Amino acid sequence: MALDHTRTLAATATPIPGLTLFDLPVPGDNRGWFKENWQRAKQLPLGLPDFGPVQNNISFNDAVGTTRGIHAEPWDKYVSVATGRIFGAWVDLRDGPTFGAVFTAEIDPSRAIFVPRGVGNAYQTLEPDTAYTYLVNDHWSPDARYTFLNLADETVAIPWPIPLDSVEISAKDEAHPRLADVTPMAPRRTLVLGANGQLGRALREALPDAEFADRASFDLTDPDAFHSRHWRDYGAVVNAAAYTAVDAAETEEGRRAAWAVNVTAVAELAKVATANGITLVHVSSDYVFDGTREAHPEDEPFAPLGVYGQTKAAGDAIVAGVPRHHIVRTSWVIGDGANFVRTMASLAERGVDPTVVDDQVGRLSFAEDIAAGIAHLLATEAPSGVWNLTNTGTPMSWAEIARAVFRLTGHDEARVTGVSTAAYFAGKQAAPRPLRSVLELGRLTAAGFTARDQLEALEAYLAS
Repeated sequence: MALDHTRTLAATATPIPGLTLFDLPVPGDNRGWFKENWQRAKQLPLGLPDFGPVQNNISFNDAVGTTRGIHAEPWDKYVSVATGRIFGAWVDLRDGPTFGAVFTAEIDPSRAIFVPRGVGNAYQTLEPDTAYTYLVNDHWSPDARYTFLNLADETVAIPWPIPLDSVEISAKDEAHPRLADVTPMAPRRTLVLGANGQLGRALREALPDAEFADRASFDLTDPDAFHSRHWRDYGAVVNAAAYTAVDAAETEEGRRAAWAVNVTAVAELAKVATANGITLVHVSSDYVFDGTREAHPEDEPFAPLGVYGQTKAAGDAIVAGVPRHHIVRTSWVIGDGANFVRTMASLAERGVDPTVVDDQVGRLSFAEDIAAGIAHLLATEAPSGVWNLTNTGTPMSWAEIARAVFRLTGHDEARVTGVSTAAYFAGKQAAPRPLRSVLELGRLTAAGFTARDQLEALEAYLAS
């Protein structure tokens, strides 16, 4: 069969999500032909994922009719033919609504196909001396978990050009199960770090299928921890762990601890995410700003006032270099654990009349809403970048929030006295605070997620 030298570079979607067929230009003359088999810069705009291949394999087949498959591997593959021609068949063996979907096509040197992780791959040679080549984004391992389907499965009913009873098939391929007996390949897992924090506990509800690690099972400050997992099994890592002792960070010991957790460990996570195609979700803070703007957009330049803010800004800058990332910037977090709202409710109940700062203004961020926003970003495969995520509503001072807590718990809000930040911290060892912590929320709203009004969320939180 003559090679088609007229093709132009183009991508064609298939009925199997993520499986993409590419036409490749193959200019030639009486001496032979040339092609760019995989060209990252040209193919990414056409929909080829930036899948990061690490290994190139070639399967040479002497005879017409050589048939191999159906193998679903735990990595992505970019399949092409160097010489000869194949009939290719692909079956979705991933857990989900398209399980069992089939696509077939002939592949010669002027075509290639991107095969996502978990999609079963098979081929039959149509010409002698066919060289079948593929790039993969994980190193082959005998311990990898595969999913297989029998080439002759009656349900998917692949229309093999050459009958299977007259071709060479390995004994292993002949022994593969029928579709009804196939265990679907599970998706890449999500790992949540900081599982016992306020946000970590909320993420257990928002991401019930995720794997959760606390400091005991994954110590971010231990370099060996980063070698304890097969990272290609993970599609996303949510870093909800951080050093958050704002005042202690101003001390010599606290400064070292803050940089170790918020910067050095984040740099290691960024390396892992980049090398393994992982989406890194990193939780950031309003403390990366100096609080002099009325509201802070995502692209505002960093201007931290203290050590904690400096370390969070450094961590953000590192994560921004990861190809797939979400920096989720939040403020004034309230969740399951010790926090400002619980303290005020306790004081109200015990008859204590507090003095509360009244010149720091922002919005509460309930852990439940942060977790829901993170789940939304992952589920919708939102574009990488920075996302401000707090509750909505009119910005309030800490004193106004304290009065709301008193009021909603049936106490006299007049018992709360306001005081300036300067007066409150006079004579105390304390970190500088941004006076305006209001974050602009338009980007996340445009992406389809809006958190609850902070007073509505506060009332529900106190009621529970």
